[in-house]
Amino acid sequence: MDRGGGELGGELRIHLGAAPGVGKTYAMLGEARRRRERGADVVVGIVETHGRARTAELLTGLEVLPRLDGELDVAAVLARRPEVVVVDELAHTSARGTRRQDVEEILAAGIDVLSTVNVQHLESLTDVVERITGVRQRDTVPDEFVRRADQIELVDITPEALRRRLAHGNVYPAERIDAALANYFQVGNLIALRELALLWVADEVDVALRRYRTERGVSETWETRERVVVALTGGPESETVLRRAARIAARAARADLLAVHVLRGDGLVGEPMGATTALRRLAEDVGATFHTVVGDRVSEALLEFARGVNATQLVLGSSRRSRPARLVDPGIGARVVQESGSIDVHLVTHAAAGRQTLRLPRARTPLPVDRRVLGWVLGVVGPGLATVLGAALDGIVGLSTDVVLFLLATIVAALVGGLGPALLAALLGGLLLNFFLTPPRFSLAIASPENVIAVVAMLVVAVLVALVVDRAARRGEQAARARTEAALLASFARTVLTGADPLPRLLEEVREAFGLRGVALLEQANGEWTRVAVAGPPECGRPEDADVDVPVEPGLHLVGTGRSLPAHDRGLLETVGGQALLALRGQRSAEEARRAERRAEVNETRGALLSAVGHDLRSPLTSIKAALAGLRLPLSAEDRAELVETVEESADRLAGVVDNLLDSSRLAAGAVEPLREPVGYGEVAARALLGLPGAERVAFEIPEDLPEVLADAGLLERVVANLVDNALRHGRGAPVVLRASAHSGRVELRVVDAGPGVPLRQRDRLFAPFQRLGDRRTTGIGLGLSVARGLTEVMGGTLTAEDTPGGGLTTVVSLPARAGLTAQATGAAPGAGPRDP
Repeated sequence: MDRGGGELGGELRIHLGAAPGVGKTYAMLGEARRRRERGADVVVGIVETHGRARTAELLTGLEVLPRLDGELDVAAVLARRPEVVVVDELAHTSARGTRRQDVEEILAAGIDVLSTVNVQHLESLTDVVERITGVRQRDTVPDEFVRRADQIELVDITPEALRRRLAHGNVYPAERIDAALANYFQVGNLIALRELALLWVADEVDVALRRYRTERGVSETWETRERVVVALTGGPESETVLRRAARIAARAARADLLAVHVLRGDGLVGEPMGATTALRRLAEDVGATFHTVVGDRVSEALLEFARGVNATQLVLGSSRRSRPARLVDPGIGARVVQESGSIDVHLVTHAAAGRQTLRLPRARTPLPVDRRVLGWVLGVVGPGLATVLGAALDGIVGLSTDVVLFLLATIVAALVGGLGPALLAALLGGLLLNFFLTPPRFSLAIASPENVIAVVAMLVVAVLVALVVDRAARRGEQAARARTEAALLASFARTVLTGADPLPRLLEEVREAFGLRGVALLEQANGEWTRVAVAGPPECGRPEDADVDVPVEPGLHLVGTGRSLPAHDRGLLETVGGQALLALRGQRSAEEARRAERRAEVNETRGALLSAVGHDLRSPLTSIKAALAGLRLPLSAEDRAELVETVEESADRLAGVVDNLLDSSRLAAGAVEPLREPVGYGEVAARALLGLPGAERVAFEIPEDLPEVLADAGLLERVVANLVDNALRHGRGAPVVLRASAHSGRVELRVVDAGPGVPLRQRDRLFAPFQRLGDRRTTGIGLGLSVARGLTEVMGGTLTAEDTPGGGLTTVVSLPARAGLTAQATGAAPGAGPRDP
């Protein structure tokens, strides 16, 4: 299975075996030989043949690196730097660490790796394998690491073929065959292991397929795997439909079951409070994943979701509408069936089917009070004005014009006041039209059927226009509420995701947004409630005492005091509770990370200091003690002089280590105050090299007319000495060159060596305390460059590293030139005291 893209530098290919003996190592070596034949530089880091002759034959002609104490020699692999290295048994662990860590280091160096792992060693499956086989796997590898592989190849044979291979002695020695066949390699065990391997790889293939479909914009269903989507409405039929869908999925060979709930774009109209929570709990009970989507047309939203997850079956409850109601609207199920395409649709019958009648318009209107009052006024005044105007134009216009005037009055009343004023205007207008303007006049008798039609038409228009106005007003109200809630949620989310200590700020925003006196997050531990965070007066100590109580999770409640909240605000507060939980978890994770980081720093510093005391301080002391003991013996003048020289050199080494330790602690405490004055790089470098071992290999290329720099001469001497000492120790015996140049008001001193250099990704660690970048063969405690950078920055300069042309490392000290700063900018007043050394 091709995963694409090398995330670790080099590419990783894993041969995944369903069980021991299926031939994963054989397949890996076959791939190594094929790459070698294609011209790739392939070496074998480590391969476990387990005495299998056919596996050992494949090693013939491949370069096999020697092992280090029986394990993979990572240093040898990195020094050899092949294109491809073979590393068997990825999950193997030893006293030196895990083989996975070795592979990570090799991949980071840009080397491709071929490796193997058995399915029973995947971390997520170890407990399952133990229940099946009765054997606990000690060596495991994280699933996530295996998933990051560029290619995963499943190596598998049938259980019967594997048992024959075992019986023929191709897997284990003869003395182990009977026990293996009777225990671990039983047919049932092998079938189960094979299924685990196939399903694990199938999941990974499914992820790759979804990524491919998304990248290529494929929307039609590919029936590569059964996926059952069940639509839940929150009505009484939801449980019946969901359980029926679960049975359909169970018969479809481990099909995925996805429960989806569609929220209309105009909000949860007619839906009981907490319906979504109940549906989620119901879905989890049958092993389904729960999803919520938003759409104005439920049928389109359902099908769009189903096609997006590549579903093969869609399960819905049959319509709750009665037959007369279905004549007006056939329902969601009918529309889904018509538009489903290649997706199979199941309509499940239930007890509530066909019982819902036509819905009557709501009595409550979302229109504001002033508009409703004005509407009632217009419902009376409008027909009256139409009557007066019709009477005034009598003989000029006909009855049809009079009808239009009354219809206009009805529409105006409907637009302004909604359904009630519209009905009043229609009824009153019909009566006035019939009494004053329709023959026989001044009578309610209706002489012509046309008059009846006119009155009925006005009533129908009144109802239709009022319904449109009412619906538009309700949509506007819901849209405004949705915008407000979205703005609040976005504000809360920004609070959680940005800034330090977000939980108190989130609770304060909640308190202000909902008009509460106090808000708190309460957590229960050992039967006692404690306040995790509080905004406002800490009045509430238990959920029972609160005016608003929202359970976030068991033992954690978001509570408020000051007033009760309406249902829609409580629903929004439930969402905020989830954000508060995220903020709490993030806060605790950050605290734990800080504690872990502090522990790691302390351990690292303690280890480095112990290493320094144990070696870099003890070694010169041992030399001094041995030399002094020798001086007590009767020696020649030449031998005595040599011992005295040893004492002096060891004392110098000891003084250098102690100076670096002291300087590092002073820099950390901010206790170094430089006395900057004009100094020349040449004279400082000459003093720095006095008594420095190997100074004869240092060459000077510093122009005599180079401008002086503003620096503390003593501190700059220490910087140069540390840089040169580092270059001499790591320069492979080659000469070290000191070069200097000036530009843009600064003067740079370069310490150039021709050593192995430092990779770009490790440059930041080069100047960190106690770092040797893996070099354990040199003396020193890894403080020299750290101290040098700290002293340089104290003097207002910079210390950086760059590649030496042709190989090696160049450290660059950049300081302001003498003319680059004024006397006031030097930070030193006339007669300033001495610097802190």
